[in-house]
Amino acid sequence: MFEIGHSLREARVRQNLDYPQVELATKIRAKYIRALEEEQFEVLPPGTYIKGFMRSYAEFLGLDGQLYVDEYNSRHVVENFDDMPQRRPRVHQNRSIERKVVLLALAGIAAVTALVIVAWKFGGGDSSTSTPPAVKAPHKSATGLRFVGLGKGTYLEIRRASAAGAVLYQGTLQPGDAEFVIGKRFWLAVKHPAGVRFKLAGRPVSLPAGRNLKVLVTPTKTARAPG
Repeated sequence: MFEIGHSLREARVRQNLDYPQVELATKIRAKYIRALEEEQFEVLPPGTYIKGFMRSYAEFLGLDGQLYVDEYNSRHVVENFDDMPQRRPRVHQNRSIERKVVLLALAGIAAVTALVIVAWKFGGGDSSTSTPPAVKAPHKSATGLRFVGLGKGTYLEIRRASAAGAVLYQGTLQPGDAEFVIGKRFWLAVKHPAGVRFKLAGRPVSLPAGRNLKVLVTPTKTARAPG
């Protein structure tokens, strides 16, 4: 029996080699070379790496690499199993990291879901300023104002009863667009009235002459609105 580490160190010192030189020549990291010389085998990668490093280092120094491997086996290997303490994988830590990743992913999904719900509920903005959709297919018995776009697009603003009433329609009516809003009394702001036709309760609505009109429309009359 001989001292593996002491023998390797003596051979290196006799040849006036330092650790960086050995590392450069053998491609074995200097800290592993030092661990071999100090027989701190637990520092080295487990299993065949220890024997491979030991063989390569010994042969680089001009020694019998197999002799050193056999000496290592006689001390630390029993029935083909390396009894050197192995660095166990950090299973607990890895599982902890996995749990954190899963929790973060679930939190992200929950946040996205919450944003979708909020956007769905409030995406229309403030009900006092947004334009409610006109009714496309009213019930046959419903009373209301029907309007159809003709020719050039016409800008419309329709409110219930007066200029301060709720907005029922606001936008540019394109040729062929047909809309319907329920009610009996309406305030209308119309630009380019020639581009739109109105019917209230099934009867045509005649608008006063002009390009930019503000009128009150009821089943019995149509009149210019104040202001």
